[in-house]
Amino acid sequence: MTGPSTRSPQPAAHAAHGPRLTPHADVRAQVDAGLAEFLDRTTTTLRRISPVADRLLTPLRTFTAGGKRVRAVLLWWGYELAGGEDRHAIAAAAGSVELLHAAALVHDDIIDESETRRGRPSVHARFRDAHARTRMAGDSELYGTSAGIIAGDLCLALSEELFDSAGFANSPAARSAHAALRRDVMLGQFLDVELQAAHIPREELRTRADEVLTHKTAQYTVVQPLVLGASLADADPALLTALADFGLPLGRAFQMRDDVLGVYGDPSVTGKPAGDDLAQGKRTILVAEVLDRAQPDEAEWFESRLGHPEISADDLGRMTAIMTACGAARSFEDLIEAETARALDALDGLSDRGVSPADVATLRAFADTLTHRRS
Repeated sequence: MTGPSTRSPQPAAHAAHGPRLTPHADVRAQVDAGLAEFLDRTTTTLRRISPVADRLLTPLRTFTAGGKRVRAVLLWWGYELAGGEDRHAIAAAAGSVELLHAAALVHDDIIDESETRRGRPSVHARFRDAHARTRMAGDSELYGTSAGIIAGDLCLALSEELFDSAGFANSPAARSAHAALRRDVMLGQFLDVELQAAHIPREELRTRADEVLTHKTAQYTVVQPLVLGASLADADPALLTALADFGLPLGRAFQMRDDVLGVYGDPSVTGKPAGDDLAQGKRTILVAEVLDRAQPDEAEWFESRLGHPEISADDLGRMTAIMTACGAARSFEDLIEAETARALDALDGLSDRGVSPADVATLRAFADTLTHRRS
């Protein structure tokens, strides 16, 4: 990724056209390469201040080298669907969204006390373990948490720097979409923390869990990257609406699949312990399904063990069995399929905006990947 680029506004998608969308693998490769180059330059800059900077940046470089790049791909495609053609500029913008996401994940792992992410130690766990291994002074846990918070904050700062380097014209629509992406994910994170801590009546749980589902993940993961990408290419309001109509149910289905994997997922594939969401006390729509469907005594026991500090492997096994036996798991799968169907139906709106059959097929395949994945 080089310095600021000069570009002309791109036309929104109005007339039929051939395929526009860069293949998923190519987007990932370009974003990976751009992030590596940008972090190389950042490392060189910070080393001039102190060689100790490597201790901060090395875990971040390892962490940001992985991931599905879902938000980056969708931002890139939103830009191309609106007629954008400057690959250097959109690569920088897509990389900046990945750094924002990295910041959110680093802080999320601290909040959830998660030891692993993507099958490897989480960033704060790396700092903590390095402190203990090298016999540094003070408390290893405090050092790990402190360094992890700083690492997440650095990702936020670098995200802004990289986005600014793209050189996009600061249109009101683009500024608004960029601000919403950064702002709303923070509120969504707080809604999640608040839901786990508050004494929510059982009858309100589904509504509050749905709020977190929509605003912590669905908007931030799918809708806002698509809309931001399209806004960077000066998309018209009708295209932005069509993208949001596709993205919102897809984002909801994506998070619902994540909730299933947080209970039933194979640790060798997901990189997290089995039943991790139950152990952490995640109060999701899936949990609401259990509490609505299980026998009263089982529902009461299930709720009492959710997030309990002394929850055991046997507890997790019984909770999973209750979830399956009462029909909650099957019902939740039906909800995922309904949201996925809504997203696929919304592709007709994009076809009406001149998106080619080949690009619609690409979006359809990507939706299937997001909603039927195993990790």
